Amino acid sequence: MTAKENSINWFEISVEDINRAKKFYEAIFGIKMEVIEMMRMKMAFFPWKAGSGKASGGICESKMHKPGKDGVKIYLNGNPDLKKALSKVEKAGGKIKMPKTAIGENGFMAFFTDTEGNLIGLHSNK
Repeated sequence: MTAKENSINWFEISVEDINRAKKFYEAIFGIKMEVIEMMRMKMAFFPWKAGSGKASGGICESKMHKPGKDGVKIYLNGNPDLKKALSKVEKAGGKIKMPKTAIGENGFMAFFTDTEGNLIGLHSNK
């Protein structure tokens, strides 16, 4: 695989409390995440399929991972309609910062802060 095929191959969302953040992301996306420890950090991964060529990533707790409100912006997949995940954000402990907003032929986007203070984007086609 070359950079031309997939410009993003991994992301890490910095967290202060891996268990709190894991619970938040499991609640809003209806997924299960397993916490592992490696290289003096704790990580929990979003679902992925090996060899699919699609980007994946996880949440990370370590001395190097510091959550921030104005850090790197990532957009998580909210398909088929991001309002389903967005409707669970505040109940799970986050805050909606920008509601579902049309972005023309590119679909829809929204922003929320997670339980760790990270500003995260959501994107969907409808």
